[in-house]
Amino acid sequence: MTPTNPGMLPAAGPSKNRLLSILLAGFPAAAVLLVACSVLYGAKGISLMDVRDALLHYDSGNLNHQIIIHARLPRALGALLVGMLLAVSGAIMQGITRNDLASPSLLGVSDGSVFAVTLCMVYAPSIGGTGLLLVSMAGSALGAAIVFGMAYLIPNGRSRVTLAILGIITGMFLNGISDALAMYYHIPQKISFWYNARLYQMELGQLGLVWPYAIAGLVLALFLSRYISVLALGDEVSASLGQRIWLIQGGAMVAVALMTGIAVAIAGKIAFVGLIIPHIARKLTGSDYRRIIPLSAVLGGLFLGVCDLLSRWMNYPFETPIGIVLALFGVPFFVYLIRRKKGEGGA
Repeated sequence: MTPTNPGMLPAAGPSKNRLLSILLAGFPAAAVLLVACSVLYGAKGISLMDVRDALLHYDSGNLNHQIIIHARLPRALGALLVGMLLAVSGAIMQGITRNDLASPSLLGVSDGSVFAVTLCMVYAPSIGGTGLLLVSMAGSALGAAIVFGMAYLIPNGRSRVTLAILGIITGMFLNGISDALAMYYHIPQKISFWYNARLYQMELGQLGLVWPYAIAGLVLALFLSRYISVLALGDEVSASLGQRIWLIQGGAMVAVALMTGIAVAIAGKIAFVGLIIPHIARKLTGSDYRRIIPLSAVLGGLFLGVCDLLSRWMNYPFETPIGIVLALFGVPFFVYLIRRKKGEGGA
């Protein structure tokens, strides 16, 4: 890839750069506070003393210690990680497609991951751990390839609404095949485990397994952010600067498949994070993806963590499925985007 001319990248004012610095610097403190709230609050009350003792002097016979170490702490850390991965994936997809509706949940990427896992459970049930994680990543790449392949083949396939419709159709098709396989081979309960968001079933062992791949995906996304900024200006501008468009798009989709595959493998299908958060990041920092991607990671992690907390508080002491909480934010936002783009004549 040819080095990008800095003069062609969108410039940000001092106020936006200062805001980005403040948000990034404040993320560790906000993350710690969010994790603390997630550990302390739930159907069973946990005291700060219990948390301290569980972290420093874990007692396997203490119920509170078990809840902290094996349930609430992995759940809080998992929500942060999954939110970061999905938000960055959405930002990348919106950048390379120049489509405001692009996100892993809408363009078949998450559905491809679940489809691949279904095939694995049916035909290779002994695969687990790293193998299942790699299958999930491969499925994400397959889902994206199907959607974008169709988009390139049909007239006006890359328009905002058309691409979203192709993603929805592909997701329904892959889900239908997965359901049929699950029913035929009598494993619907196992498959439903992958269809539904399941932050409450997060395990520290899972997080330990995926973190090297997650870091690799995030680093690749940050590396490509400079090139995505120019690509977002249009193929002609990108090509005139000597960029290899196909190489940038290919690398970007590798990052998306990597991060989305991880998210689905450890947390199931989680919608709307990759749709909402990149728009907020773009609104706050401008159109340079060197700023959008890191800010999307920060906001995505915090957003999913907050939604996870809301899922426990909305119908206390019972828990509301996280998918419902996300839909309360995501569906109105999706409708807003559709209406806005139709008003601009961009559909």
